[in-house]
Amino acid sequence: MIITPFLVIFMIVVFVLLFLFLNTVDKRKWLSALIALILTPFVYFYMFYPFVNIISNYHHQKYFDSEAWTEKPALRYEMIDNTIASDTLIGASKEDITALLGKYEWLSWNDTTKSHDNDKWNYGLGIEPGAFNSEKECVEIIFKNDKVIALNRYQQEIKYENENQ
Repeated sequence: MIITPFLVIFMIVVFVLLFLFLNTVDKRKWLSALIALILTPFVYFYMFYPFVNIISNYHHQKYFDSEAWTEKPALRYEMIDNTIASDTLIGASKEDITALLGKYEWLSWNDTTKSHDNDKWNYGLGIEPGAFNSEKECVEIIFKNDKVIALNRYQQEIKYENENQ
């Protein structure tokens, strides 16, 4: 386990809360402090830490990997931030993108031509973990002269097949 400032601060917060609670049960401060000291790691790792993980949407960031992109499409959101920031795909041809990412999952709609736009490819990135997340992550890859000029990340509401409308 790596001891970080956040770990120390949160452990102190849990200890203080436990101490204050136990102080209402028994007025002997030395006993309350001893019990709070013993219970702090258990309360932290079995109650506080899981709760923080449920309500936060932190996820690991990974470097782009073509094999992982195609094999684990639900975890693409972990790679997209680095891919956009490093301009990994900028300037790549449609053939290169097809080789790296696979065939596009859907094309964007062009309102002026009332048809799908072959220069705007979309890929699903999966759903970021979090308790209150109701949207899936997507990326739109925009081509000009068969070369990637931009990657736009956006969110789309999750729709289930059996959902009543």
